[in-house]
Amino acid sequence: MKIAFTAKGTGWDSPIDPRLGRTEYILLYDEENDELSATDNRAIEGVAHGAGTKTSQLLYELNPDVLITGNGPGNNAAAVLNQTQLKIYVGACEMTVQAAYDAYKKHELKEY
Repeated sequence: MKIAFTAKGTGWDSPIDPRLGRTEYILLYDEENDELSATDNRAIEGVAHGAGTKTSQLLYELNPDVLITGNGPGNNAAAVLNQTQLKIYVGACEMTVQAAYDAYKKHELKEY
């Protein structure tokens, strides 16, 4: 299973970014291979409109099974993500990526 996180850094100790559309990084954890990788999304900061949709398209390309974020997608991003089989979990705002992963495994996050 591949799990994506919206994050403000590139490692397990990075804070979860509560924003989906303007997240700085998307971290992807491949549970099968025990590998964590980071995709830089900081260029989205300069986009005036459509950040959520563009980040959603990036997520589509990364093809995770699960997304863990803080607040969840906006309407336009949700419209894109609803066309996939991606399960979205929210409520990880004040957590690190590691803490959010642990909360997910314990079923402590809310499914969007």
